[in-house]
Amino acid sequence: MTRTEFDPGRVWVVKIGSSLLTNAGAGLAVEAVAGWVDDIAWLRAQGVDVVLVSSGAVAEGMARLGMRERPTSVHELQAAAAVGQMGLVQMYESHFQRHTLHTAQVLLTHDDLRDRERYLNARSTLRALLELGVVPVVNENDTVVTDEIRFGDNDTLAALVANLIQASTLLILTDQEGLFDKNPRDHPDARLVEKARAGDQTLVEYAGEGSALGRGGMITKLEAARVAARSGASTVITAGAREGVIRRLH
Repeated sequence: MTRTEFDPGRVWVVKIGSSLLTNAGAGLAVEAVAGWVDDIAWLRAQGVDVVLVSSGAVAEGMARLGMRERPTSVHELQAAAAVGQMGLVQMYESHFQRHTLHTAQVLLTHDDLRDRERYLNARSTLRALLELGVVPVVNENDTVVTDEIRFGDNDTLAALVANLIQASTLLILTDQEGLFDKNPRDHPDARLVEKARAGDQTLVEYAGEGSALGRGGMITKLEAARVAARSGASTVITAGAREGVIRRLH
C-alpha cells in the first residue's frame, strides 16, 4: 500500500447531519450518500484528504428497531446507536469501495479529546489513516457516553476534529442554504450571509432572528466555525442536497 506524507494544508473535515442522512425516519438516504461519496472520491483525486464526520446512527438504529419515536432513555438511545452504527458503516464502506477506497470507523468521546495522551493518540491514528489513503468516518461514541460528557452536537465534534488534525477546511452540510440575515420564510428580502469572520457577534444575532434551521441548529454551527478557526480552519456551511456540492467548493 502506498503511503503519502500527511499534510494538514490539504485536509478537509466534512460533516453530514442527520437531517440529510435520514429519510424522515425511514432509514438512511442511500442515494444521497452515494453522491457525497462520489464527490469525496473526486476531491481525493485532486489531492485533498477527507475526514468524514457523520451523524445518523441513532436514526438508522430506530428505523431498524421499528421505533416510531426517539427514545428518551439514555440507554435506549445508546442501544439504537449501537444498532445504527452497523448500517452506517456498511453503507459508507460499500459506497467508498466503488472507488476502491478503504474506510475506517473512528468513535470518539469528549474524554478522548480532553485527556492529553488520548488526544495525541487520536491525532496520530487519524494522521496514519490519511497517510494510508483511508477515509476515516468519525462519530461520537454514543454507546458509552452520558449526557454529562457528550459533545452535544456533531458540529462541535467536527470542529474539534478539525483542530485535532489542523485541517484547512471544515465543511458542514445541512438541509438549509445557510445563514440568512433574516428569516427567509417571513422576509422575501432576506440575504444569505456569504462570507464573515468566525466569532462575529452579529452572526449570532442573525441565527436567533433569521435562521431557517432554528435557533439551536445554526448557533451550534456558528460555534463550530469559531472553534475550527482556533487552528486556522475556514468553515463553510451550505446545503448538502445540491448535486456535486463538495466539488463546487473546491
